[in-house]
Amino acid sequence: MKPGLNLRQIEAFRAVMLTGSVVGAARLMNVTQPGVSRTIGLMEFRLDYALFERRGRRLVPTPEAEALYREIEPLYGSIERIAQVAQDIRFQRAGALRVATLPALAQWLVPRAITRFLSSRPNVTLFVQSLPSRQIAEMVSTRQFDVGVVELPLARPAIEIEPLDPVLAVAVMPAGHRLAAQATVSLKDLDGERMVMLSQHSFVRYQMDDAFSTLGVAPNVVLETPSSSIACALVAAGAGITLVSRWTAEPFEGPDIAVRPLREALASRYAIIFPQVTARSSLADAFAKDLQKEIELSGQTTPAD
Repeated sequence: MKPGLNLRQIEAFRAVMLTGSVVGAARLMNVTQPGVSRTIGLMEFRLDYALFERRGRRLVPTPEAEALYREIEPLYGSIERIAQVAQDIRFQRAGALRVATLPALAQWLVPRAITRFLSSRPNVTLFVQSLPSRQIAEMVSTRQFDVGVVELPLARPAIEIEPLDPVLAVAVMPAGHRLAAQATVSLKDLDGERMVMLSQHSFVRYQMDDAFSTLGVAPNVVLETPSSSIACALVAAGAGITLVSRWTAEPFEGPDIAVRPLREALASRYAIIFPQVTARSSLADAFAKDLQKEIELSGQTTPAD
């Protein structure tokens, strides 16, 4: 049995079919004319039938060559498509990205960053999910997500952490509340006020309790929740006042909800995290840059200490 064909022979055959001559095929493949002739001759020997008939300087394909070409050409179309996809991935025009974000930033900041990211990458697909920070860190470390947006502090092996600038806390209250008439609110103003507070196990709650204690303020904590978004929703329903980061409060501010800066400097700290790998995804890097751009445009951070 004669040995089978190789890719070089198939490439030479296709080049002759496309150009109609050995000269044209040699130019197309950037090889010598004798090289193309030898390759076609060896291919015919292995196939045991003629592929071309010489008519002057042109090579006319035989019916067998036409039948073979019909099988080969779709394969080259697929190869060219793969090459195009490879270039699209290189230049971030195609691919897929998996993003996880904590709920507090899923209402406003992260969706805006995603929209910015996709606006210049129409062929990229993105999956986004809202999860607690610790779960995000676990899933990013095992590469179930390419990038995560979390609240600090956070300790987890196998992740890279890029801290963002701190975000100042604000007071969120019903628009009809007496404190809404003030341009700013002090923690002292909240003495005895009905408060919706974050759960006591959170670092932000520890900061708030410490600040209240230092000032001798005793707020009336009627509700607790681990979610700052839920805290804002409870305020919208009239449950009381809450203290959250400006990023969380942003989508809730409106005719019925007032958001006021705090005179005391309380801040939430967030970070972008990536799997700890030798080569980070270019799409993950691009998303992180777009998130940073949205943060810069918002102007709602305070310089890091």
